[in-house]
Amino acid sequence: MGKRKKSSRKPTGPRKREPLESTFTCLFCHHDKSVTVRMDRKEGIAQLVCRVCDQRYQSKVNHLTEPIDIYSEWIDAADAAQREDPPPRRPAASSSRPVPRMPVGSDDD
Repeated sequence: MGKRKKSSRKPTGPRKREPLESTFTCLFCHHDKSVTVRMDRKEGIAQLVCRVCDQRYQSKVNHLTEPIDIYSEWIDAADAAQREDPPPRRPAASSSRPVPRMPVGSDDD
């Protein structure tokens, strides 16, 4: 006994690729879709600019670079800069009580 033959399926066309995003959330002001990436492949430079807080980042590009790659480089550069400059330490909290002073000039020998 043989199997039943399946009806022939029509070939599907190529899958449509959704374009990658070119607007992102700013690391500094946290506004959605405020960071845009402009890529000039002839010059080999990409510029990332936030429209709200005017943060800027510039990087070299090649023919394989996408806007998300520039955004990821910006995140890495910001993390590296933050690690280099640790935040200043705050002075230790003091109590509101006055510090007892040692009497001056009293020698009880």
